[in-house]
Amino acid sequence: MDQKIISLAAEKTADRLQEFLQSLKDNDLANLLQNQAVKGKAAGALLRAIFKGSPCSEEAGALRRLKIYICGIHLVESGDLQKEVASEIIGLLMLEAHNFPGPLLVELAKEFVGAIEEGSLTTGKSLELLPIILTALVANKENLAYGKGVLSGEECKKQLINTLCSGRWDRQYVIQLTSMFKDVPLTAEEVEFVMEKVLRMFSKLNLQEIPPLVYQLLVLSSKGSRRRALEGIITFFSELDKQHNEEQSGDELLDLVTVPSGELRHVEGTVILHIVFAIKLDSELGRELLKHLKAGQDFSNNICPFSIALLLSVTRIQRYEEQVFDLLKASVVKSFKDLQLLQGSKFLQNLVTQRSCVSTMILEVVKNSVHSWDHVTQGLVEFGFILMDSYGPKKILDGKTIETSSSLSKIPNQHACKLGANILLETFKIHEMIRQEILEQVLNRVVTRASSPISHYLDLLSSIIMYAPLVLQSCSSKVTETFDYLSFLPLQTVQGLLKAVQPLLKVSMSVRDSLILVLRKAMFASQLDARKSAVAGFLLLLKNFKVLGSLSSSQCSQSIGVSQVHVDVHSRYNSVANETFCLEIIDSLRRCLGQQADVRLMLYEGFYDVLRRNSQLANSIMQTLLSQLKQFYEPEPDVLPPLKLEACILTQGDRISLQEPLDYLLCCVQHCLVWYKSRVMPLQQEEEEEEGFYQDLEDMLESVTSRMIKSELEDFELDKSADFSQNSGVGIKNNICASLVMGICEVLIEYNFSISNFSKNKFEEVLSLFMCYKKLSDILNEKAGKGKAKTANKMDSFLSMKFVSDLLTALFRVLLWRYTSIPTSVEDLGKKEKGKSISLLCLEGLQKIFSAVQQFYQPKIHHFLRALDVTDNEGEEAEGSVSHRAAFQIRQFQRCLLNLLSSQEEDFDSKEALLLVTVLSNLSRLLEPSSPQFVQMLSWTLKICKENSWEDASFCKGLMNLLFSLHVLYKSPVTLLRDLSQDIHGHLGDIDQDIEVEKTNHFAMVNLRTAAPTVCLLVLSQAEKVLEEVDWLITKLKGQVSQEILSEEASSQATLPNHPVEKAIIMQLGTLLTFFHELVQTALPSGSCVDILLKDLCKMYTILTALVRYYLQVCQSSGGILKNMEKLVKLSGSHLTPLCYSFISYIQNKSQSLTCTGEKKGKAPAVATAMARVLRETKPIPNLIFAIEQYEKFLIHLSKKSKVNLMQHMKLSTSRDFKIKGNILDVVLREDEDDNEGTASEHEGQNKEPAKKKRKKEMKCLS
Repeated sequence: MDQKIISLAAEKTADRLQEFLQSLKDNDLANLLQNQAVKGKAAGALLRAIFKGSPCSEEAGALRRLKIYICGIHLVESGDLQKEVASEIIGLLMLEAHNFPGPLLVELAKEFVGAIEEGSLTTGKSLELLPIILTALVANKENLAYGKGVLSGEECKKQLINTLCSGRWDRQYVIQLTSMFKDVPLTAEEVEFVMEKVLRMFSKLNLQEIPPLVYQLLVLSSKGSRRRALEGIITFFSELDKQHNEEQSGDELLDLVTVPSGELRHVEGTVILHIVFAIKLDSELGRELLKHLKAGQDFSNNICPFSIALLLSVTRIQRYEEQVFDLLKASVVKSFKDLQLLQGSKFLQNLVTQRSCVSTMILEVVKNSVHSWDHVTQGLVEFGFILMDSYGPKKILDGKTIETSSSLSKIPNQHACKLGANILLETFKIHEMIRQEILEQVLNRVVTRASSPISHYLDLLSSIIMYAPLVLQSCSSKVTETFDYLSFLPLQTVQGLLKAVQPLLKVSMSVRDSLILVLRKAMFASQLDARKSAVAGFLLLLKNFKVLGSLSSSQCSQSIGVSQVHVDVHSRYNSVANETFCLEIIDSLRRCLGQQADVRLMLYEGFYDVLRRNSQLANSIMQTLLSQLKQFYEPEPDVLPPLKLEACILTQGDRISLQEPLDYLLCCVQHCLVWYKSRVMPLQQEEEEEEGFYQDLEDMLESVTSRMIKSELEDFELDKSADFSQNSGVGIKNNICASLVMGICEVLIEYNFSISNFSKNKFEEVLSLFMCYKKLSDILNEKAGKGKAKTANKMDSFLSMKFVSDLLTALFRVLLWRYTSIPTSVEDLGKKEKGKSISLLCLEGLQKIFSAVQQFYQPKIHHFLRALDVTDNEGEEAEGSVSHRAAFQIRQFQRCLLNLLSSQEEDFDSKEALLLVTVLSNLSRLLEPSSPQFVQMLSWTLKICKENSWEDASFCKGLMNLLFSLHVLYKSPVTLLRDLSQDIHGHLGDIDQDIEVEKTNHFAMVNLRTAAPTVCLLVLSQAEKVLEEVDWLITKLKGQVSQEILSEEASSQATLPNHPVEKAIIMQLGTLLTFFHELVQTALPSGSCVDILLKDLCKMYTILTALVRYYLQVCQSSGGILKNMEKLVKLSGSHLTPLCYSFISYIQNKSQSLTCTGEKKGKAPAVATAMARVLRETKPIPNLIFAIEQYEKFLIHLSKKSKVNLMQHMKLSTSRDFKIKGNILDVVLREDEDDNEGTASEHEGQNKEPAKKKRKKEMKCLS
């Protein structure tokens, strides 16, 4: 039968073929086709013949064609056919689709949609036909019956797609269906519909199926909805990451059902590659990605580890590189700033949940990049360096680091720089391939940025080398290359660099040898800095190459020791070799003793450290020091002074300079001697013959001490009559001698104290030496006081930290006990003495110690507080928290302050009160804001401010600052500000002198002396902080609303979660409004108070405008405005705006009278000063008026949008209109006539012009 059909098809006309086909049943024909196709015989030819004999012009032919077409689809879908046969049939079906009439095309499409919904597809191969059928349907111009109505082909296609996307998709055909849609002509709306369906299917697929689906989705996105596709992909992986992290940190049993971490990361990596590839081909996709992530920086789903990894991969595309890094930088700094703002405000903490910081996410990306994310690694390294370059410490000027930004923005910048270093360090640990590059870039920056601070790079280098010195042996060539630049680098950089590479020197002989070569060359360089660098390098080597028999590194002070290098040093260098090596270096260093004072000084400063780290070198070092000291020592016991100071000074023509820093030499000798006697000699009793050196040194120091005490200043030629000017040679020489003598006195004081064992004789010697030091110091201060250069004589102290700490340890408890036990009032004798009383000195000492501990020893605070607690028992150690212990100390100082405040007015010492407040401020920072101790401290401070009325501005400022710093961590200080503003208004009076203001007295601390400027400026700065917080919240809300407007699901309910935040904002602004309401009616004195109040009012209106604009957005997304908002607008119209205009008039009138007073006095400087002051005070006025008008402009818009009349309470001001006050005008004109009568006629023309100007000025002032 099949042969007959084929042969009939070969005829020229199809008539006989049609007849034959009509004689057959459709089922027989379908079975015939099926058999032929399964056998793999000429199914294509048979199908072609059947189609030829079934023309669409006849109804029977068209129906037969439809049945056979559907049969063909089922055959292809069955999976029983050979590949070639199936492909041939598909090809034929594709060609024939366009010949179908419209209604049959609809039938075919419905057949497909039904099969997809029922899940009856087997291979999914037939899906290739659906785009062809839908395209043909669109091309069909006739109206078609669809459902109950009649639709065009385009509309039918839309209905079919809607049905298809609303139905169920079998998991295994999702990818094919997505791929199919790329060939279907779709409108923007249909693309979005398909996109949503595909994104909903993500969660139903296996992880391995996601990358190919993402690829198809990105191809589809070229038709539109790019942003939605990216948003969906990012959100999906963000949720998946979150879920994965929760499961990993949760129950271990869950590990059985979750996705392995590696698999998830590999899938994410592949998806990122697909997206980057798509962005390369479609630049619009890249722009949409950046837009999407910029818009949603505040929302957790947008910026997440996955999107950060994606952005870092996109940096490989050159045109996006800069934009992406800028976006990431902005996100990091914003994240740190937000964190800082949140941590400093309890009000914000209650409203906003703290999200995970961007820095944590970036470090997570570093951790995830171990799973073959090579495309992310390069971006990570670049970003790490960008952060370090952008936010590292700023340029150095006169040896000091300049901070260009304010101290508040400094903290986020420091965090950002630290994050950059962490990124690089962690990347270095994980990725072997990139280590060389990171090391190279760090070293390049160390060498090329010598003029900028590079401590952050040196810290990073140190961390890298410390992590794995052995790994770095492979990159050691780069380190040795850097050594060649040592001679040209600043000394500080050289020291930092050598300290950082020190662990590497212990494991790599080649690095060590190349360093020694460079240092030896530098030792004889012409530049002084190069020689100093050589000394620094050699001293570092001496410290770190231990000789056998030296004391263990646990007895050393520096943290970088042998114990931190993960290799056995002695396996490479035995200690005998080390000793030879060290003695060679000491030999080289001896030559430095003939060089400039600066070089010798470095040597003396370094020898003591070397001795402590390498005690076996003591003999060589001490012998060197002894021979050097003998050159300047008078051996005769009767000769005064005992040291040859003349020999220490070098005179070259007119130039006089220090040749030998004898004070530093003596300091080094005493440190080495004391250390050696206490640590080494007890272990070396049998080697008595070596002790000769130490005995000599000891005798010399003893002799110098006794003779220095006997010496008078005349013996040094340094009495009161001596010349100390910096202009003459004699004066310079005397200054050098004086500083040497004072230094030697300090060294001897410390030496005698350390060997005294608290004996009376030694302490008397110490006091005698101190008197010698003090006499000389007084003379120098007196002489410096007469001259201009007072700071020229400031010198470093030689007293070591150990000596100071020993003294302080002895004195500290005395200080604490004495201050807290003996009231100052008892100490009448001390008060009569010149200078400060002992109690006050005790308190100052305590305050400095508390500050130092908090600033530099944060981790040890607990131990510090425990050490203070005398009653502490060993068993209770664990129990007392920092808050408990700090509270105990706070109570003592609170008692002291109360005693002081309850004393008579003449006994009140404001310095002492201020110091006590500073101590309390320091201690209160240690309290946990949630602890009862914190609440007690706050209520106590509040009570003190309310009940005490000392008229001392600095004490008031200190106490108020303490109050606010505590209050913001407990709750918002707006009500406090309102009360204080009422007090200020009460004390200073009203701008309208006829009105008598009722005094409120909420806070006794506010009085006529302290109300302005002290308290006024304080409350204004606090109000500014509250406004900043509110502004931050409004910005956050605006971002959320714009996100909701963008996403399709946004409904009227979408804004409901924001209601608590909106209410809080309105409450804050309402209370602040009453605060400003009081201050703008207050007769504030001219100056900073008025200036800052005007600026803050301007901010207030700007933020009110921002809130109105937010509600404009809300109305757009079909939300309404809160009743509270209407009340706030009403309040601003009745209680603030009219008063602002009155206040402006008050300032202008005041300015006018000020100018007039200046002119009456007739003195040009007085007029100029008055005018400058007027200009400064009236400068913010136009800004304020503009801000008020902007607020009213947007209120009009909001009134129209919300259908609520918000302008009914706003009165348009006449303050800016031109107005003439007749009575004042008459006075002014009369004055002018009087002036003009007495003048000569030739001057008349000259006088008229200024008179006019003056009148104009008067009129301006009157407005």
